[in-house]
Amino acid sequence: MSDYSRNNIPEDSIEETRRKKMEEFRRSADRSAIRGDYDSEMGRYPDEPVREEPYAENPYPEEPSPRRRRRNREINSYSDNDTKRKIERESKKALKQQKKEEKKLEKSKAKRNRRIFKLVWISMIVLVGIVLSQFLLVGVNDMMAISREDNPTKVMIHVPADPTTDQIAALLYDANVINEPGFFKLYATFTSSEKGFRQGDFEIETDKDYEAIINFLQSNVNRTDIVKMQITEGMNLLEIVEALHEKGVVTDEQEFLNLCNSDYFDTDFTFLKEIKNKDDRYYKLEGYLFPDTYEFYVGEDPKSVISKFLNNYDNKIVLHKEKYFGNSKKTTLVEEAAETGYSFDEILTIASIIQAEAASRDDMYEISAILHNRLKYSHDSGVAKLNCDSTFYYPYRKAEDVPESIKSSFKSKYNTDEIDGLPAGPICNPGVEAIKAAIKPNESDNLYFCHDKEENGSTPYYAKTIEQHEANLRAIENGTTNTYNEYNYGYDNYYYYDYSYGYDNGYSAYGQNQQAQYPDQQLPAQGQVQTYE
Repeated sequence: MSDYSRNNIPEDSIEETRRKKMEEFRRSADRSAIRGDYDSEMGRYPDEPVREEPYAENPYPEEPSPRRRRRNREINSYSDNDTKRKIERESKKALKQQKKEEKKLEKSKAKRNRRIFKLVWISMIVLVGIVLSQFLLVGVNDMMAISREDNPTKVMIHVPADPTTDQIAALLYDANVINEPGFFKLYATFTSSEKGFRQGDFEIETDKDYEAIINFLQSNVNRTDIVKMQITEGMNLLEIVEALHEKGVVTDEQEFLNLCNSDYFDTDFTFLKEIKNKDDRYYKLEGYLFPDTYEFYVGEDPKSVISKFLNNYDNKIVLHKEKYFGNSKKTTLVEEAAETGYSFDEILTIASIIQAEAASRDDMYEISAILHNRLKYSHDSGVAKLNCDSTFYYPYRKAEDVPESIKSSFKSKYNTDEIDGLPAGPICNPGVEAIKAAIKPNESDNLYFCHDKEENGSTPYYAKTIEQHEANLRAIENGTTNTYNEYNYGYDNYYYYDYSYGYDNGYSAYGQNQQAQYPDQQLPAQGQVQTYE
């Protein structure tokens, strides 16, 4: 086609052709974006046929039409940029749509999962509610003993020392006292009742509710393993703890002894605060474990055992009032002791020696007079030492009781043959009568006493002088009747053997005169003098 002919083509036809090419190109670009196999160099898809374009022929191939080149460049440039932007927009839109779809899908899944979870949760709640309701119903019935009212019986259970709630629940369950041990433990925890269960034997009914069961097992009053025993006057602390151990009341003797030498009970018993020489004593509480008949429990807490002794002492000695010694007014023994000039702890020490030495009630008051006289006259009468056999081996009763490991070297710091005056504390636990005798002794001038052999009735003999005392001892040794012993009860003229005058054929001059006055009396042989108290 000539330039003229081409130039004479209507402008509208050229523009229409351009638009068609642009539209075709855009569709191709869209297909390329979708298919992804568009060949940009070929300007078409591989399977797309080559189309004859109108006006493509150039009558002058060596000189392409400048107009066509310009038009092609404009079309290519315009189409390329527009396509890129459109692709980017479409890509972003597609990505956004994809994310939106994914988010919608996730939301749908989450919603479905929540529905499933709620369904499972509700099912679990219902199931737990059913189980819990059943548990509570059965547990409450057991707690109230509703299910245990038929044919109630009594059963024996043994509670160990320091029991746990698990142990208590198991014991009760095994004995058919409860049916729901788990609910019992829950109840004990909720009511803060886990601690306080007593050890020992209990006889308990099977129809008790939980509260009654707990109260029953937390009180020693309901125990059946009771040990009734008598602590006799004059028993010392070592003898008491040994007796308690033999009966099963005290399991740890050393713990008991340690408590008896401590200040643990001073707060509850103010009379113990008057003891000022604790370090000089073997056992602080010796003398304060009041002798009486007691009821203890097997394996009882040592603190509880000692508290029973001290409570009884407090009630019988410190607080009890009566008309003592013929008084018109009721007083306590502590008030009566205040008039003696001795502290009550010293009176208790005197009473303990009286209790250990005396053969009878009357003997107590005479021995008390002798001890008081010795303490009063002391060095002035040559009796600064009490010389009482009962103190020689304290805290043991006699030489055989001293442990072998210390027997050869043992020396009691309470030995009244070695010390002046009273020992640091009581040597045993005296009864009321001995305490009364220590407060109100006989009126007597005697300074010595001794007793006949036990098989002979433990007859007491008293003397004002050492010579009289030794004569008494000799008579006891020979098994003769010491008829002049009656003079110790008030006669002024009595026989005694005076060694201070020396020997004259075995007798002193003074003794010969007394022998002539009392021919029926037997004098001790020369050089044979007994140990005296």
